[in-house]
Amino acid sequence: MENEEIQIPTNHPRAESLRIRETLIRYWKDHHIVADSGLIAHGRGEAFDYLIGETTIPPAQEATTAAAAHLLLARKPVISVNGNAAALASKELVKLSHLSGAALEVNLFYRTRERIEAIGNLLYEAGASKVLGLGDDNSHAIIPELNSGRRITDRSGIFSTDVVLVPLEDGDRTEALRKLGKIVLTIDLNPLSRTAQTASVTIVDNLVRAIPNLVSEVNRLKSEDKQEEKCRKIVDRYDNGRILADALNFIQRRLSVLSERAL
Repeated sequence: MENEEIQIPTNHPRAESLRIRETLIRYWKDHHIVADSGLIAHGRGEAFDYLIGETTIPPAQEATTAAAAHLLLARKPVISVNGNAAALASKELVKLSHLSGAALEVNLFYRTRERIEAIGNLLYEAGASKVLGLGDDNSHAIIPELNSGRRITDRSGIFSTDVVLVPLEDGDRTEALRKLGKIVLTIDLNPLSRTAQTASVTIVDNLVRAIPNLVSEVNRLKSEDKQEEKCRKIVDRYDNGRILADALNFIQRRLSVLSERAL
């Protein structure tokens, strides 16, 4: 019975959320791509998704536009990929890589050769032309002040990038990357997390919505006349502190409305 695929009714009010959970469980159990802790991390994020109403809120959309602009302005953009991101959005991440010119690099907190290879294979199956972070020690460079597996980066990727997208990130690496002078774009449903508070641009949204939205925004900005000038204006006027405050205010207002309905 344990190996049988769970059938989720299409009319279930939480059908999409349940499908995401089952996808993560499958990639944890059968493919060794998702780490045990990745399941816990997803549950924590899912709780915040409930608070925003499981939709892309205006602050997230504004942050998405800024992130897209940063990717297009970057000298050497990189998309960091962990187990959860690969399991939930491998095809979309590859599409974003192709559109933005950003390299894909596997970077893991719980680092094993088996997981690295499995994630790399998944990205290649999704259409990636090249995946960094799979090589031998000669290609490695170490991020100072980090002790986890995330300290090991590709010398030609995250280590030398100017702009890095780190979806589903941990705060230690975000802080370390900022200290190295890098622009860090993140996707984090918790606006109070250290990652969200430290990043250059924080998209308070679910990964499964945020990556397709980023693809759309990169596509839209690439089609604009005077693309570089418009992207520069977007990043110059962006204020991540205000975006985080707006996200928290959105949650506060929504909870107030819900509490009034419950009376």
